[in-house]
Amino acid sequence: MRKLLLTLVFALIASISVYSQYYIDYGFSGGVTNYLGEIGGGEGTRRGGISDMKLNFSRWTVGGFFRYRISPKFGAKASLNYIRLTGDDAKSLNPGRKGRNLNFNNDMFEFLLNGELYLYKVNDVGRTGRYSTDFNLYFFSGVGLFFSNPKGQTPSGEWVPLQPLQTEGVSYSRFNLAIPLGLGFYYTINRKYRLGMEVGWRTTFTDYLDDASTVYVAHSDPLTASVANKTTQAVIDAIEPVDGQPFPAVTTYGPGKKRGDPEHNDSYATVTVNFSWAIRGRSKFYKSKHSWVLGKKKRRRRKSRAKF
Repeated sequence: MRKLLLTLVFALIASISVYSQYYIDYGFSGGVTNYLGEIGGGEGTRRGGISDMKLNFSRWTVGGFFRYRISPKFGAKASLNYIRLTGDDAKSLNPGRKGRNLNFNNDMFEFLLNGELYLYKVNDVGRTGRYSTDFNLYFFSGVGLFFSNPKGQTPSGEWVPLQPLQTEGVSYSRFNLAIPLGLGFYYTINRKYRLGMEVGWRTTFTDYLDDASTVYVAHSDPLTASVANKTTQAVIDAIEPVDGQPFPAVTTYGPGKKRGDPEHNDSYATVTVNFSWAIRGRSKFYKSKHSWVLGKKKRRRRKSRAKF
């Protein structure tokens, strides 16, 4: 009877240990990114959200992360990412943007600190009884800091940093804040590995991810002038008219004329696949929830002699 009772107790502890959270994991991510701003875009005037993004402008992002599970419902995640953004007016369907003829590349470093809210969990995927694979769906948001370095292409094909040139006569910072927002999920496989996916949107506080925001200004420096205004009559002549769209002229892009849209800041989106290693351990919320199973240390009782 005693052996049977001990067997049941150990089986119960083992089964509940399976439910214990692997409350730390670290790994890397990779995927694609796209941006919403002044350069490129679809046909017609500016539209909000992904409707004005062009998939052929999607580029890559890679990074690493560290996640800590605070409680059954909440987690915290820190990540460092390398992101490439790009845009090209020459590939736009909008005649006005084609005439502007600007392009850019932006290699960014991004640091994010996100909170995760777990919306749905399956402890035993497939109901195998082994609890070797679980599933978690979560919403995330937080704050991000990124370094931005937009580059433009000269007529000779060379890519040069645009921020020092002040193409619009404005000095803006290369460091800016972003608010990340999105959904993600992951599977814990064999109680050790995690494979997941995240779809996220970054709202920024700058309109200069692409170095275009306000109006054209005159430049005496030849290099700055060559990347700030690349409109020529040959570019205008190559544009095919689109029904309902005004046809541009070279004078449309002179000093004082509209170069960007300062009323809307730039933003970007990422879709990543994540792989990480889970570190097994009992977090504070696990200990508090299952302390009755772990038990408490017994105090030694002092033997006392009977007094007669």
